[in-house]
Amino acid sequence: MKLVIINYGAGNIKSIQFAFKRLGYNAVLSNNPDEIIAADKVIFPGVGEASSAMKMLKESGLDVLIPTLKQPVLGICLGMQLMCKSTEEGNTKGLGIFKTHVKKFSNAVKVPQMGWNVIKDLKSDLFKGIEENEYMYLVHSYYAQHCNETIAKTDYGLNYASALQHKNFYGVQFHPEKSGVEGAKILNNFINM
Repeated sequence: MKLVIINYGAGNIKSIQFAFKRLGYNAVLSNNPDEIIAADKVIFPGVGEASSAMKMLKESGLDVLIPTLKQPVLGICLGMQLMCKSTEEGNTKGLGIFKTHVKKFSNAVKVPQMGWNVIKDLKSDLFKGIEENEYMYLVHSYYAQHCNETIAKTDYGLNYASALQHKNFYGVQFHPEKSGVEGAKILNNFINM
């Protein structure tokens, strides 16, 4: 199993790498297009600010490569948001894989949302063995709006898409690598896709 975590300078990639190591998989960190194309599974992480992350993707040509990938791809947190059409953060155009937009939470709630919250209305093999209303760990100020590709929902002042899927592309707003046993199950499900 060749597992590649895209390393483009915007991500807490070590914690994701360790999470796979605990599951018995050695994930390679790479921004090499040939290595990414040759991978069985690809993880697209992201932490930080959308416009600067997108700038880094463009500088390495990964903005063009990622939407063409044919193997299962999992976007995590900002990675998922960058896979959407656009985000209000830095008024950034996304990769357009998911047909939805990313908006900022209103000041009616504490921003960022930081900590544990439940996921529900689960609709994918990504969540095999995961109960409805299972807790996942989240840290974010922006959220993806619902669309036909929503495969999990979360409430935080409003109901938003906490996971998306389009063909071989999956995205989760929460951090499975920080979500204990249940988060590890989701990573394992992705490996077994």
